[in-house]
Amino acid sequence: MTFSQSAWRNVRRYLNTHRSELSRAAGALYPIEFHVPGTALLMPPEWSAPAPVEIERVRLRWTGGAEMQAPLVDGSELEARQILPLYSPSRSFERYTQAIRYIDSPSLFENRPSYRLTGVEWGPDGDGELSFGLATYFDKLDVSEALGHEFAARSTEGLANWARLPLRRLVSDPFDLDLRAVVPAITTLLVRVRSSGEATFLLHWRDPDKVATAGGLYDAIPAGEFQPSAIAGDPAGSDFDLWRNIVRELNEELLGAPEYDGSGSRPLDYERWPLYRALERARRTRRVRVYCFGVGCDALTLAATIPTALVIEDEVFEEVFGEVVKTNAEGVTVTEWNGRDTSAGIPFTEQNVLQFIGNEPMAPPGAACLALVWKHRDLLFGS
Repeated sequence: MTFSQSAWRNVRRYLNTHRSELSRAAGALYPIEFHVPGTALLMPPEWSAPAPVEIERVRLRWTGGAEMQAPLVDGSELEARQILPLYSPSRSFERYTQAIRYIDSPSLFENRPSYRLTGVEWGPDGDGELSFGLATYFDKLDVSEALGHEFAARSTEGLANWARLPLRRLVSDPFDLDLRAVVPAITTLLVRVRSSGEATFLLHWRDPDKVATAGGLYDAIPAGEFQPSAIAGDPAGSDFDLWRNIVRELNEELLGAPEYDGSGSRPLDYERWPLYRALERARRTRRVRVYCFGVGCDALTLAATIPTALVIEDEVFEEVFGEVVKTNAEGVTVTEWNGRDTSAGIPFTEQNVLQFIGNEPMAPPGAACLALVWKHRDLLFGS
């Protein structure tokens, strides 16, 4: 039992220290036309917006309820159990999240209500509709982190191919929303634009001792799971909104505020929240603009994300956020890079974009946001 748990922990730590290269290797399993170019994020045509869409043109539809179909793969299958360690001399853990909790738990590891994606549609006019029900964060991890663990284990043996990846074969189509609970995060690249036209972007380094996913990687900021702010109340109520979820992450990651983590008894009152009201005023005058690119999956774990961009005028950023915190509950803001002070952001240049996408340990969703914002920069930075 001790040997089994030690071996599992070693693979888990290998996964957490090599996610960037493992994601690229896993990307080779899937057709190149599914990739956001230069990254390991898979985003097929049917999940991709034809062009960046302002976030208010992405409708959300609630499909939750008792009639919602249970996922066909939930992480309890024999193929998943084969990679789990023993908790007694004769029995293995039943779920991947159980093994994380008891053997290698990060400081942030809570099961919370989360929105489950059930449909993606993009119209010819560019408008989109995303359909959701309700699941939990561990519903996601029990499959996604197990997939990453399986690939990491086979990689250490030089055998990471379809024949040696039985759990991945169960999830044969990453874009089949009935196969598993697809519980997306929202990953947003924040770009500060000055009156001169120069721009900077913010990045976050995710501390592997604090987070269960994407540890040891750079990622766009803000990024977080699409979740309600309270455990009680209507899940399709005021929290069921992409923009509001982004604002909650801004509050946590830039201002260092405690997270609205879904454990409270009452939903957040957005209309009375000063941060939300200030950003809404700036949106109405288009000094803040938010765009959605579609939905994608990390090739390694098949964890889903909704890549977005937040374009904010520099003066508004200074007024609303001022000097951002250097550390938060999930890691650190990149305030110095290549010997330069980047507390106001990293210069948004082709050289820096390509450096992070191609040569730095970058989470696939963040890399995809960088690539997509660079590709569409003329559209995004125009007024």
